[in-house]
Amino acid sequence: MNKRRVIFVTDGDLYAQKAIEKVASDIGGRCISQSAGNPTPLAGYEIVSLIKEAPHDPIFVMFDDSGFPGEGYGELAMQAVAEDEDVELLGAIAVASRTHFSEWTRVDVSIDRDGELTHFGVDKNGFADMEPGRIDGDTVSILDKLNVPIIIGVGDIGKMSGLDDPEVGSPITLKAVQILLERSGFYDNKNE
Repeated sequence: MNKRRVIFVTDGDLYAQKAIEKVASDIGGRCISQSAGNPTPLAGYEIVSLIKEAPHDPIFVMFDDSGFPGEGYGELAMQAVAEDEDVELLGAIAVASRTHFSEWTRVDVSIDRDGELTHFGVDKNGFADMEPGRIDGDTVSILDKLNVPIIIGVGDIGKMSGLDDPEVGSPITLKAVQILLERSGFYDNKNE
């Protein structure tokens, strides 16, 4: 069996779920909707089982720690999925949040609320931050421990004052996914 090509999303609330479902549908991917929740309701092995059942790639999986410090349910599940031998991790969409704990991860690039690429991180509202190459969030610190090929930083998906609302096509999330797929070589290897 070929490895399943997966994209991690570090948010799992209802807004994120609606945005990811919309974007997955628009690009012809699949969303593991059961991975949505705050915190992540499934264990890593349960998510892997659902990934293997998905009819085609890319497959989006949401992870959320619900703001708990350290490695919570979302990060533990994320690690288990990333380490599974049947999963090829294409990259991650790292979602900014107003966390009370200083969890952060490096990002290769961020997309601000206007859809512009920036080498700075972005905050929850999608405004460029002061720190280059990093983003603060509540389910992101584990990404630096995993072998994530590409990490794209975004504001709070499905929100950003309505600019990423699924009703308008979640354009910020869509752009992040398109960049991730291009940079990962997904389109080059689509027929493998």
